[in-house]
Amino acid sequence: MRSAQLTRGTWSVVVAAQFPSAPVEGTKTGTGRTVRYFAVPVASSDAGGAGGFTVTGAPAEVTGPGEARTGASRFTTALPDDGALATSLGEFFNAYLVGVGEVSRYLAPGTRLEPVRGAGYASVDVEEVLAESDEAEGAVPVDGTRIRVRVSVRAVDAAGGRWPLTYELSVTSRSGRWEVSALRSGADAAAGAGAVGGAGK
Repeated sequence: MRSAQLTRGTWSVVVAAQFPSAPVEGTKTGTGRTVRYFAVPVASSDAGGAGGFTVTGAPAEVTGPGEARTGASRFTTALPDDGALATSLGEFFNAYLVGVGEVSRYLAPGTRLEPVRGAGYASVDVEEVLAESDEAEGAVPVDGTRIRVRVSVRAVDAAGGRWPLTYELSVTSRSGRWEVSALRSGADAAAGAGAVGGAGK
């Protein structure tokens, strides 16, 4: 979230963490997620912060930042859970995050993306796909159709921990299917922002 230099070579870094809300009385599940903020003391092997970092103490829970105004999201079209794009993205994220199958089979020609390694996820489910247009609502359109989507997934690790993750992707139609042509972490990245994680075209 933010950081502040304390002394030469040491910083306080504020991170956000999502926790499941407490179960509602009489049920086994909560009503949503709670975000909490922690200040973590870290030190760098290089006084200028260019080296490796080590956590030097226990975190302190702090208040969160103020809420900033943001523009309306470009992603306004909710796509069906059982649609062609949502199904393809579910397979892609299981390859990308879990290692089920090869990531390359879901990528558009010329796109390069290495799978996430060492995360320990056992499964991934797509929870929501929002698009910036309605071109992906039905059948796969003509080859070369490219749209941007925001995908919310829930990854589950081997211990049963649940990880809510969000990605922005560009997908392109080819030969009756959707292929990933760019991936960006986070939601509502500015138009024209560069791809991260090795994906690009």
